[in-house]
Amino acid sequence: MNLLTDPTFMAVAVIGVCLLGISKGGFLGLGVMALPLMSLFVPPLQAAAIILPTAVAQDMLTLWTYRREWSVWNIKIMLPSMFAGMFLGWLMAKSLTAAHIRLAIGLIAASFVARHWLSTRFEHLARKPNVATGIVFGAIGGVTTMLANAGGPAWQMHLLPQNLAKLPYIGTVSILFAASNLVKIPGFATLGTLTPDNLLVGLTLVPIAILANYAGIWLVRRTSTEAFFRIAYVLMFFIAVELIRSAVTEL
Repeated sequence: MNLLTDPTFMAVAVIGVCLLGISKGGFLGLGVMALPLMSLFVPPLQAAAIILPTAVAQDMLTLWTYRREWSVWNIKIMLPSMFAGMFLGWLMAKSLTAAHIRLAIGLIAASFVARHWLSTRFEHLARKPNVATGIVFGAIGGVTTMLANAGGPAWQMHLLPQNLAKLPYIGTVSILFAASNLVKIPGFATLGTLTPDNLLVGLTLVPIAILANYAGIWLVRRTSTEAFFRIAYVLMFFIAVELIRSAVTEL
């Protein structure tokens, strides 16, 4: 099937890379929707490979924008453990079917939404961030970003309780995303998902992705995000439920 001539898939892909671009611009969390949405139409690892060129292009722009805003302490702790987690995720990807990965993505997305909705109720139970939490959540995020392009939720569990200023927080997460996406290039190549067809679709989406990234950078400095994210989390929940349903049915 030629995805470039499939209007339904391309419409969904455009929405996905726009969400990813706005997320990388500073609305962190919104980009988690991109892969689950596209995974409703193509296998998850194929969707991740298609997204990769757009993600790398967006990362370069985001890194330049927030190049002076990041936490050195967090990067020193989380980056090595993230690489270790990505290697584990790469090993796991070889033995997992598309249905297993869809189920994992659905559960990750549902957990992310649940954590957001229930965070205020259980905030007092959260462990204070330290070196150990940085290593653990850095590694978990490495596994989930390799399998499901969803490292953000795990990384945020370590970073959010620190109450970093907005821009250093965005800059720190941006470095983790950028480093992980560069590692995915050889990782996905060895898994056989960086095919010419997938790369062509991804490169076609790059201009839209960059425009969305600029929109995110502009909006994050000017916009209140409460209502925007409320809608996004509801949509993500329904996408997660559908992924879980389809995966369980297939299994």
